[in-house]
Amino acid sequence: MKYWLIPVFLLTVKVAFCSADIKSASPPVIGTLKINTQALCNTAKETLSYLKYGPTYDPQVIHEGHIFKVPMPKIKETLTFICAHQSQMSNPEFVSKHFNFYRWYPDRTQINTVHVSKSLIKRIPLDKILMTKYYVHLAHAKTRKTPQFSYPIYGVPPDEAHLSIEEAEKSPHLIRFQYGKQAILKGALNQKDVPVLAYVKRDDLEAALLQGTLVAVFPNGKEKIFNVHRDNHVPYDKNRAPYAQERYWYFKEVHGIKGYGKDAYHKITVQPLTTFAGDLTHFGLGKLLMVQYHNAQNITESRMGILADTGGAFANNQYQVDYLSGSYANVQAFAQANKHLPDYVQAYFLVVK
Repeated sequence: MKYWLIPVFLLTVKVAFCSADIKSASPPVIGTLKINTQALCNTAKETLSYLKYGPTYDPQVIHEGHIFKVPMPKIKETLTFICAHQSQMSNPEFVSKHFNFYRWYPDRTQINTVHVSKSLIKRIPLDKILMTKYYVHLAHAKTRKTPQFSYPIYGVPPDEAHLSIEEAEKSPHLIRFQYGKQAILKGALNQKDVPVLAYVKRDDLEAALLQGTLVAVFPNGKEKIFNVHRDNHVPYDKNRAPYAQERYWYFKEVHGIKGYGKDAYHKITVQPLTTFAGDLTHFGLGKLLMVQYHNAQNITESRMGILADTGGAFANNQYQVDYLSGSYANVQAFAQANKHLPDYVQAYFLVVK
């Protein structure tokens, strides 16, 4: 894949092109800006705090970007600007005046490698990206196994409970690396003394694995939030259905909705409607993104969020983002609440002037 640099004289920003085209653009007609500026600021602050750990801590995502290069000081300045001008970030004229816009066109080469059955990906227009939606799953749970609630939400196995993520990654003999999801579903961990955080139904387990977070509601009314902690190192297979995947996550109880983090102890607390999951390895963490579409009345609507989360489906994926839309009890409620949002959107990276 070839890269070349185009100088932008008004900014200290370099734009690198590959199959995913990122082009400098004039400010578009923003239309109605659907944004909770307080939530956007909170997500920006959390992301900024993570970036301060520096590339030595997490070189995979703390960088200027491999496809769209923005110097780290400029990324941080943009996130800081969001909070410094929180009340004005919902004003389209203000946004157009104070930000430079870079249009994102999808990577057609990557799209062409996806299996034909993935029609949502195959139908991505030339000038738009795919915007899927994800949510925080609400589910009833039990502390003990029952015939109806028979699928465990596992915590990290005891053989690495006191290991840092770096230490654990160097230990291929650990329980976590020995089993795929299908074997675990059949009981491979039953006799391994792995901690069980809750018991849920199969659909709720699959939703937790796919969405990354589960709000478990227990019979006494108490709620606990579980977030993905460490995985079995089996890559997500884009050509397999979710239930047939072998990738498996172990969970940890957390406070707040968590986005990206190298380990569960240092994850970004994110807010719905202001967070995008995407290919952080190539784009880098913390970039501000605006998406646009026409609503049912053919009026332009725009939404903003920060690239602050990722997932297995985003490995080498420069044609898609996942929009954190809220918390729902089931996929039907989620679909009903988000049916007005389109699958394909125009996308712009925003960098403060």
